Amino acid sequence: MSTAQTKVSVDFMTKADMPMVLGIENQFEFPWSEDEFIKVLRQRNHIGMVAVIDGRVVGFLIYALHTKRIHLVNFAVHRDCFRQGIGKAMLSRLLRKLGTGETDRNRVLLEVRETNIDAQLFFRAFGFRAISILENYYDCSNEDAYLMQYRCPTDTEVQRA
Repeated sequence: MSTAQTKVSVDFMTKADMPMVLGIENQFEFPWSEDEFIKVLRQRNHIGMVAVIDGRVVGFLIYALHTKRIHLVNFAVHRDCFRQGIGKAMLSRLLRKLGTGETDRNRVLLEVRETNIDAQLFFRAFGFRAISILENYYDCSNEDAYLMQYRCPTDTEVQRA
């Protein structure tokens, strides 16, 4: 699938998107179950978004809104669509929620498996930095995670650039 010819739209996730979201999620080693998705998305401050091309969900993200930050809790792109700008479109949309003047949210936090080098490099390219190691973070594997953070540049930092 080529995104060069087709526009990616990023929309709010609906119940109808769930079968395609689960199809993407099940491509990975430790997938969330449908019950886990439902439990998270029923929380008042959690929001799901999907990337869609020609009516097909090709990626998704779930984030939690907090007073001062956004926590990205799940993020995936269909394996057939890697490196086609879909993850970039979703993350760019999320980062636009920072520093709008409407909220005090100025950073995004997320956890990445220590073995997921591709994800670490992807987020690093957007300006995320590892700020700590979370030992034995994942119950299913006892693998460590990197806590990564993106900070919205302050007005002073923007003026200096």
